[in-house]
Amino acid sequence: MEKIRQSKFMKLADKLAVDHEAGLTSAQLMLANEDLKPVEPERRQWGAWNFVGFWIADSFNINTWMISSASIINGLSWWESWITVWVGYSIAACFICSTGRIGATYHISFPVVSRASFGIWGSLWPVFNRAAMACIWYGVQSWIGGTCVYLMIRSIWNSWNSIPNTMEGSGTNTRDFVSFFLFWLCSLPAIWFPVHKIRHLFTVKAYFVPLAGLAFFIWAIVRAHGIGPIVKQKGSLTGSAHAWEVIKGIMSAIANFATLVVNDPDFARFARKPRDAFWSQLFTIPIGFAVTSFIGIIVSSSSTVIYGKPIWSPLDLLTNFLDEGGSAQRFGVFVIATAFALAQLGTNIAANSVSAGTDMTALLPKYLNIRRGGYICAIVGLCMCPWNLLSTTNNFTTYLSAYSVFLSSIAGVIICDYYWVRKGYLQTRDLYSAKKTGPYFYTLGIHWRGYAAYISGILINVVGFAGAIGRKVPPGATYIYNLNFFCGFIISAAVYFLLCHFSPVPATSDSWLEVGDDARNLSVAYATSDDEEAVQEHYYKKDEGVVDIESRGQH
Repeated sequence: MEKIRQSKFMKLADKLAVDHEAGLTSAQLMLANEDLKPVEPERRQWGAWNFVGFWIADSFNINTWMISSASIINGLSWWESWITVWVGYSIAACFICSTGRIGATYHISFPVVSRASFGIWGSLWPVFNRAAMACIWYGVQSWIGGTCVYLMIRSIWNSWNSIPNTMEGSGTNTRDFVSFFLFWLCSLPAIWFPVHKIRHLFTVKAYFVPLAGLAFFIWAIVRAHGIGPIVKQKGSLTGSAHAWEVIKGIMSAIANFATLVVNDPDFARFARKPRDAFWSQLFTIPIGFAVTSFIGIIVSSSSTVIYGKPIWSPLDLLTNFLDEGGSAQRFGVFVIATAFALAQLGTNIAANSVSAGTDMTALLPKYLNIRRGGYICAIVGLCMCPWNLLSTTNNFTTYLSAYSVFLSSIAGVIICDYYWVRKGYLQTRDLYSAKKTGPYFYTLGIHWRGYAAYISGILINVVGFAGAIGRKVPPGATYIYNLNFFCGFIISAAVYFLLCHFSPVPATSDSWLEVGDDARNLSVAYATSDDEEAVQEHYYKKDEGVVDIESRGQH
């Protein structure tokens, strides 16, 4: 009987297993499947304009709309706050292009990229770290998307605002929960599509959402008969307080991108050529996010004339428009709320579900692919009851935002490893090898240099992080934390470089050598049994013929 049960269990397990290359060992089944392997040429369908559309679509979201508000409230003038957005997102674009090039060149995702820096098994912690945060943010962003759905429904049926509450004591009400659930439910089909095809969603969003934002911009100015007093308001800060507020504004923009800096290879690996993921991202990111921020500033300034106080949240402003009544108002609110809902959907897919799906694929590659991981992310986002997190007074959103900055230590290690230690050289096949003799196995599969640098980058910020979530800390720690992303990145990168200089790692190049762009249908299965150390040869086409990369550029 026990054997029969085991047999049924094994059959069920085999049915649940995802597609993977034949001939993989048990260890390799924990490292590779079709979604983790380098993207083959047929699926490299993202051109430069797809990345432009992607970032235009991603830039138009509620968080970006409001990003200048804190700096203006804290004493900067509108144009000073806007300059910090330009500078911050320009710097973030440089980081994005740095990690994105790795994916675009070798066509591998963040979980695989991190194996070179943290080790075959050591990479699982950064991957889990990112996956957990993506699931939490998915729920939070979906709750905000639910508010957009509430506005859409109320624009059609105003009675939606006063439906009976059957969820007393749950932390929310029936109206808001149903709106949230509808947004969550309508998001599920978007998770089904493979990443190389989801680019069409961002193309649609890139056309429709900015046009709706422009309509909102004009509508607010016309209603206020001008652009309002905020654009005439002078800054109230001077001296060091003014300088630190400028720095905090820049850091806020960069921190808003901390997660995307790490996971940009998840999308860039689908680029046709590395340059398709370079210039398009370098220029579109600061321009797109700065324009959205500018619209948010002007609309909020106009709201001061209409309602006597600035309303920074576009959803709150739309709610006020609905309260006034009128069919024209309701139609306008419906169109703009629909645009914001689409914006939230695109942002959730780009920053959370695809990232979480890719990360979960690396955590359990035998049974999970990006699609299954994305649906697990959605289920976690629903079950975590995000309304409870956002309704408490424990600064949870501040904690989430601050926590994301610690990803700078991961970015510091990965970027230093690729650009300064290995000089662009990766042995792609060995990133899927669990052999102890592999160059990325290090010690028990964990790269101690990478972890030492990662922890160093965290320690420099940990005291200031405590201050960000409400603890009393020394002023010096606060000043360091004001430079949080830079401190974490620079310290982790510097420590990693020094450790690798005095204790060299294998599989590096003496000169710049990227050999991944021309990979064709790479096989990661061992050529022979586990007991043999022979490695199946694989080749890359070059201008002068065929070059065996396993014996080139190493020391």
